Amino acid sequence: MKNLLLVTGSIVALVAATPAFSADLAAQPVYTKAPPAPPAVATAIYDWSGFYIGANGGWGSSHSSWDLAGLTSEGSHDVSGGTIGGQIGYRSQIGQTVFGIEGQGNWADLTGSNISIAFPADINRTKTNGFGLITGLIGFTSNNVLLYAKGGAAVTSNTYQVTSTLTGAQLANTNSTRWGATVGAGVEVGFAPNWSVGVEYDHLFMPDGNVNFTTGTGTVTTDRIRQDFDLVTARLNYKFSPMVLKY
Repeated sequence: MKNLLLVTGSIVALVAATPAFSADLAAQPVYTKAPPAPPAVATAIYDWSGFYIGANGGWGSSHSSWDLAGLTSEGSHDVSGGTIGGQIGYRSQIGQTVFGIEGQGNWADLTGSNISIAFPADINRTKTNGFGLITGLIGFTSNNVLLYAKGGAAVTSNTYQVTSTLTGAQLANTNSTRWGATVGAGVEVGFAPNWSVGVEYDHLFMPDGNVNFTTGTGTVTTDRIRQDFDLVTARLNYKFSPMVLKY
């Protein structure tokens, strides 16, 4: 009888403790698996690497000084006008740095004149017919915007004339091709996978040169002519490799 009472009391105690034990289990935190990370989204990055070809047009100016035999000043004049041409080159992008090389050729119509100080009956006239540039380039890019500097060799094609102030007749004429150096800078913006537009400034350093004139009577005179050039052009380029997608 005593053993029966002990068994019965144990069962009652176990039944009474069950709700409290269940409540403790319900209060435990529930851990769930974290959701998967979203897939990487491709971002369009403009790539400046590749061959390109383009066109340019703008304005040029020059200051031309004439000295008879390199000793007697005949005065100076400004030469200005329009220019149009094209360019072809290659660029390579490493990180945000861009390196390149470019050749450019332009037709020009830059003209100017002054009455000679030494010979008031003469008008000295300079006309620049064209120029070419062979340059290296280094730049910094932020996606589709490229800031760059350039430098290299320059060549100009010029015509020098002497005309009469009285009759306007041409007294002497000669052509000259002159080599020098150039430095410049520009900004270019890619507005489509293969297209970019920009603006550029270039300064051409041309050395002094002796120019010989032969008059109608066979007389030969020599002028030492100094020139420098400033050019501002708008540019449109087509690149043969498109932008790429990077993750």
